Amino acid sequence: MSNPVNPKRAVYENLARIGSALSSAVRLELLELLAQGERSVDELARLTGATVANASQHLQKLKQAGLIVGRKEAQFVRYRLAGDEVVALFDALGVAGQAYLADVDRIVRLYFTAKDDLEPVLATEVLDRARKGLVTVLDVRPPEEFAAGHVAGAVNIPIHELEKRLSELPKRKEVVAYCRGPYCLMSFEAVQLLRRKGLKARRLKDGLPEWRLAGLPTDRTDGG
Repeated sequence: MSNPVNPKRAVYENLARIGSALSSAVRLELLELLAQGERSVDELARLTGATVANASQHLQKLKQAGLIVGRKEAQFVRYRLAGDEVVALFDALGVAGQAYLADVDRIVRLYFTAKDDLEPVLATEVLDRARKGLVTVLDVRPPEEFAAGHVAGAVNIPIHELEKRLSELPKRKEVVAYCRGPYCLMSFEAVQLLRRKGLKARRLKDGLPEWRLAGLPTDRTDGG
């Protein structure tokens, strides 16, 4: 007689596949990038500095764990997150890491908190102030990410173009900058630059994926 199935153990064994998929810094970075919108293997390899073959292997691991899905487009496959639950999982991992891993907390304090000691603006406050015309919401991500989805009403000026395009921002209105997520340095760099130029600037807590996860209004310009 065969051994009876232990349903709890079976669930845990399958959940362990997710844990295994998350056990790579490269795969976590891939998830952050895919949270911005669909990407091909070639694009992801370029953005992470991995080879195409290596990026493909990492993507297959994430796909096997059910965290991402792919769709065929001509001869290419484009990947995206399986759902917003993956964003929530990613965020929970960061929260636990900062709370219980001393190295994570130290790095956050050294490289993130030290860059901006002002409290970030909560999403609900940004939404309220933007609707009242009190702030300019600035998206400093690349144009293709902005096109795939952005905070409704946001202005897109990629971080590497910001200094040359300061004239596009209202001088007497506070600017709230955001980028990919809690560990994305682009919004920190934008706020530093804007303050040096005499503009009042703060950053949004977290990034677009978390904004979307909260059910706040977004827009897109890529026709998707």
